[in-house]
Amino acid sequence: MNDMTETTTQSEQTKSVHRFAERQGHYYSKQFEKIQSSNNLTLTFNLSAALFGPLWASARNVWGFFWASTIATLVALVQLGRGLWGELGADELARAERLGNKSQEMAAKAQAALEAGISNAEVLQRNADNLQRAADKFLAAADTAAAGANQLMLWGVLSLIAITLIQGFLANIFYEQKYCRWRAGSTDTSGFSQQNLLVGAVMLAVMFPLTLYRFTVAKPVEWLTQFPADKAVFSGAASWLDEGFDNVALKGAGFFDGITSTIRVLLDGLEVVLVETPWPVIAMVILVIAWRMAGPRVAIFTLAALAYLAFLGYWEKSMATVALLGAAATLCVLLGVPFGILCAKSRTIDTAVRPVLDFMQTMPAFVYLIPIIAFFGTGKPPGILATLIFGMPPVVRLTALGIKQVPESIVEGALAFGCTRRKLLLDVEIPLAMPNIMAGVNQTILMCLSMVVIASLIGAEGLGTDVLQALQFAAKGQGLLAGLAILFCAMIIDRIVQGCFKSSNRE
Repeated sequence: MNDMTETTTQSEQTKSVHRFAERQGHYYSKQFEKIQSSNNLTLTFNLSAALFGPLWASARNVWGFFWASTIATLVALVQLGRGLWGELGADELARAERLGNKSQEMAAKAQAALEAGISNAEVLQRNADNLQRAADKFLAAADTAAAGANQLMLWGVLSLIAITLIQGFLANIFYEQKYCRWRAGSTDTSGFSQQNLLVGAVMLAVMFPLTLYRFTVAKPVEWLTQFPADKAVFSGAASWLDEGFDNVALKGAGFFDGITSTIRVLLDGLEVVLVETPWPVIAMVILVIAWRMAGPRVAIFTLAALAYLAFLGYWEKSMATVALLGAAATLCVLLGVPFGILCAKSRTIDTAVRPVLDFMQTMPAFVYLIPIIAFFGTGKPPGILATLIFGMPPVVRLTALGIKQVPESIVEGALAFGCTRRKLLLDVEIPLAMPNIMAGVNQTILMCLSMVVIASLIGAEGLGTDVLQALQFAAKGQGLLAGLAILFCAMIIDRIVQGCFKSSNRE
C-alpha cells in the first residue's frame, strides 16, 4: 500500500515537473527527484546551462542566475580579451613618449645655453636627465604590463572553465528551488520562454561586445565612455529653474514671511526659556526631569553631560541648539502625527504621500537648503524648516504603521459597544499605537539633531557653527569637542524620551 502511494506521489510530481518545465520534462523530473531524495547537497550537471548559462537562465526565467552568470562571464572574457588583443601598457608608453620628447627639448635648450655661455645650462641639463629617468620608469612599467598578457589569458581561460562547471553544477539546484516555489503557489513564471530567450540574447549581444571593446581598447570612442550630453539643455534647464524660484519667491513673499514669523515666535520663546533663564535653574529642571522620567542612572549621566557642556563653555550654544531642536521637533510632531493618522485612515492619501516621504528621506540633506534659501533666506527659521523636512518622515510613517496595526477585533468590539469614530481614535487606536508613535517621535528628534551642523551653513548657529568652523580651518580638537557636545545633547534627549515611554508603559 505504501509502495502504491509512493508511486502515485512520484507520478503526480512527474506530471507537475512536466507542466513546469514544458521542455525536457523527463530530464528535470529525474534531476529534481535526485535533489529532493537526498538530505545532503546532491551534485547534478546541466550541460545546457554549463555551455549557454545566461541564455539557459533567460529561457527558463531564472533571472538571478542570468545576471550572476553574465557578470562572471564578462569578467572572465575581459581578462581573456585584454591578454589576447588588449593594448597593455599603452598609457605608460604614451606618458614615456611625452616625457622623452620633453627631455629632448630640455636637452636641446641646455646645449644651446651651454654654447651661448648662459649660466643655467647645468640646471636645464639636470631637468632633462630627470625627465628622461621618469620616461625610462614608464617604459619599464609598460614592458611589465605587456609581459602580463599571457598571465591574463591564462586567468581568463581558467575562469571561463570554472564558470562553465559552476553553471552546470548549480543550474538544476536553482531550477529545483524555483519549481518548489511555483508548486507552493508562487507567481514565479514557469516553462520555456522563447520571448525571454530572445530578450536575453539581445541583452548579451549589447553587453558583451561593448564591454569587451571598452576594457580591451586603449582609447575607445568617446561616446562609449561619456554620454553625449547637450550643455545647452543643461544651461536652459538651470536658467528656467532659476527664474521659477525667483518668481515663486517674489509672488509668495508674504506667505513665506508669515511662516518665518510664526517659527521665529516659537523659537524666541524657547530661547528665552533655555538661554536667558539662569543656568542653575535650567540644569536643575533638566536633572529633575531626567530623574522622574528615566531614573537615577540617567540623571547621573545627565549631570555628567551637563557638566561637560558647562565647563567647556558650550552651555549657551547647547541651549540654543536644544531650542532649535525643540522648535523643529515640536513642528514635526504637531504636523506628523495627524498626517500619519490620515495616511492610516485613507489609502488614497497614503498612496499619494508615500513617494513624497521617500523623496524627503532619500534626497541628500544639503539639497534641502537650496529651496529653503530661495524662499526663506538664511537664519534660524530657515534652518528649522530644513530640519523639519528632514525629520518629519519617521513620525509620519511610524504613526501610520501603529494605527494600521491596531487589531481589527478590538476596533470592531469598540464600534459594537457604541464607540464613535472620534472616541475610537482617541481612546482606543492612539493608545494602542503609542509605542510606534513614541518610536517615531524619538527617531524624529534624533534626526532633527543630526541636521544641526548642516543647518549652521545657512546661519542656524548653535553647536553646528563650531563644527563648521573646525571643518573650514582643520581645527581637529575644536571639531571633536563640539561633536561630543552634540552627541551628549542627543543622548540626554534620547534617554529622557525613552525613559518617559517606559514609565508610561509600566503605568
